[in-house]
Amino acid sequence: MKKNILAFALSAIMSHVLIAQKVEFVEYDLDNGLHVILHQENSAPIVTVGVMYNIGAKDEVEGRTGFAHFFEHLLFEGTENIERGKWFDVVSANGGRNNANTTQDRTYYYETFPSNKLEIGLWMESERMLHPKIEKIGVDTQNEVVKEEKRQRIDNAPYGKIIYRTGINNHLFKTHPYGRSVIGSMKDLDAAQLDEFIQFNNQYYNPNNATLVVAGDIKIEETKKMIQDYFGEITNKADKNVRKTVVEAPITETRYATEYDSNIKIPAYIFSYITPKSVDKDAYVLDYISSILTGGNSSRMYKRMVEDQKVALQVLAFNQANQDYGTYTMGLLIKGEPNWDALKATMDDEIKKLQTELISEKEYQKLQNQFETRYVNANSRIEGIASSLATFNMLQGNTARINTELDRYRSITREDIKNVANKYLNPNQRVEIKYLEGEDPNKTEESTK
Repeated sequence: MKKNILAFALSAIMSHVLIAQKVEFVEYDLDNGLHVILHQENSAPIVTVGVMYNIGAKDEVEGRTGFAHFFEHLLFEGTENIERGKWFDVVSANGGRNNANTTQDRTYYYETFPSNKLEIGLWMESERMLHPKIEKIGVDTQNEVVKEEKRQRIDNAPYGKIIYRTGINNHLFKTHPYGRSVIGSMKDLDAAQLDEFIQFNNQYYNPNNATLVVAGDIKIEETKKMIQDYFGEITNKADKNVRKTVVEAPITETRYATEYDSNIKIPAYIFSYITPKSVDKDAYVLDYISSILTGGNSSRMYKRMVEDQKVALQVLAFNQANQDYGTYTMGLLIKGEPNWDALKATMDDEIKKLQTELISEKEYQKLQNQFETRYVNANSRIEGIASSLATFNMLQGNTARINTELDRYRSITREDIKNVANKYLNPNQRVEIKYLEGEDPNKTEESTK
């Protein structure tokens, strides 16, 4: 009886927490096609203004890769009313912070200000959309910035090609543009002319290709009026980005690859798989599987290969579901001289256990608790809520999915985990990569002038 009362009490507390985490929002379209999402949360005097554009690395044409990421940098250069190089000064002078990021599927910009500076944020993002200055001096400056970023994060960073998947996705995707790097080719950026950058901006940086999110300490009707004032008269220079469907043929036999990194001393061994897109339930199940196998120091592979067998220094896990496809990458940093066959056999054995045995109830409850915590944390900051609202709207086609995310994780059963492991994690469906110290003998030089 006491156990039942305790369980009921805990259930009531958890229900209260989950209800409290529900994200209320209002959404509508301006006449020019700009989609607007407003979330009012008046508990703290801050506000985030974010704009997500329906342009990512997968939209680039062959021979001009890197444009989407390049624009993430270029559009901080300045506008007709924000002096070149002063964007960050305006933000900091008004007590704010800002950033931007690019993926295969979209580009996102945001500012967070004290709520009495909301109008500054709306003005700056309307300036970025309405009349950015795209000039040769800005292009040349940001070209060097992007090259330095590539050197720091990929070329000269240990395991950079693993972390940023430039040495993984190219082996997985032979047709789909996900096989290209988000940061792109420096040779392509060097070869591009100024009018190509202007055309790229005219094609993609339009109201009908964007979602505007305002989240935080706002008043809905006042915010609507400001949005109309700043964005309502912006016209579209091109039709909305309509993407072609590119189908990647499934991997049907094991692919083998070797990647080299002159910055490392410890080799790595990687398995990587093509997995479902972000809206599929199986993508959520694979998040669970990633946590079970390689998700930190409590994962099965860590305990077996790092703690027990001592053949690895660390395990690796990268699970990412994108708009068209996902990828799951698992692996380890090897301790001592690699015995590749033995390492493969152990990794396959852990996968086979998931394919043939249901995980324990204790492990299952631990997973659910982990993902409940992750969900609550993701929605605990205004910046996170703003980004999630834009993402669910643009990439999953339904803003309301922000409030059913946890339900999808909670609906996963132990049988689902077993079935999905059997469906996607087989040897004939993967790329196996040996990641070794040294220079790539097939490396081609790119211009870094």
